[in-house]
Amino acid sequence: MKKIILLFFITTMSLFSNKIAYSESPKNYLKGKFYSSVKNHFLIATEKMRDEKFNKTVIVMLESDIDGAWGLVINKQLGKMPIALLIDPSLSTSEERERLFGIDVPVFWGGPVETKEIFILHSNDYKSESTKNYGNFSISQDYNILFDIAKKNGPKKSLIIFGYSGWGSGQLEGEMERDHWILSDIDLDITFDEESNNKWNKAYKNSFIKI
Repeated sequence: MKKIILLFFITTMSLFSNKIAYSESPKNYLKGKFYSSVKNHFLIATEKMRDEKFNKTVIVMLESDIDGAWGLVINKQLGKMPIALLIDPSLSTSEERERLFGIDVPVFWGGPVETKEIFILHSNDYKSESTKNYGNFSISQDYNILFDIAKKNGPKKSLIIFGYSGWGSGQLEGEMERDHWILSDIDLDITFDEESNNKWNKAYKNSFIKI
């Protein structure tokens, strides 16, 4: 099993990402107190968010504990690219590769951390050697799922995502105390909505009322 890593086509990806700023997390952040996990929720940027790259962002939170948190942005589509550019050329024949170049797939920015790493977020109707279940959906990170998507034998719903969003201990909590983020229940229809521009509005309307 080979894990999918962006290599030879990193320049291609940059052609799609000129509107998204990549930067490190702020060094001086308010460290908040850990109360409870935000895992298995949407993390939604509010109008008070000052970090431009997270403007109107919706994140599926996969892990959250006292040591930190991480998740995947689901509404920042970079564009479309041939699925062949996501697959190690040594794993396919020239004939198969030619066919894969004819299949374009949407690709998404998942966050500013490890942007060469690919995550396929997908419905639970599919499983491969690398698949990890996160409740309502799963993540796979091997080439088999890309071949299956190309053959239309993959999951019914999926997002191909570059990189992830991560926070150190207390960092996300501090940002939430500043009202930069709010939460809502995860909605699979929103997660896999083909119209990415609608996801933030829909998720925001479903957000929890702060009391």
